Amino acid sequence: MGYLFIVAAIVAEVTGTLALRAAATGHRRFYALVVAGYLTAFVALTLGLRHGVPLGVAYGIWAAAGVAATAVAAHFLFRERLNRRMITGIGVIIVGVLLVELGALH
Repeated sequence: MGYLFIVAAIVAEVTGTLALRAAATGHRRFYALVVAGYLTAFVALTLGLRHGVPLGVAYGIWAAAGVAATAVAAHFLFRERLNRRMITGIGVIIVGVLLVELGALH
């Protein structure tokens, strides 16, 4: 159950960050979504921790998945650059999160 809250935190944070990008380009109505996204992300992260997800694992997954998902979504939504080096970095992030997760199991 705790990991479902972490996934919710990731979705909310990525939504808030993408809304921030939209708001920064002049679409001011998106600022409400920014606030809602970040508040929801922190509440969901807190609930994940309360349900037993270790802090290092929760934060690592949340931050890494957020960076990767934001970069990919920004590429498609805002036509932001996503080159091979960046894709490799996203792969490294995924491997790093997996290593943290596997390390926490021992």
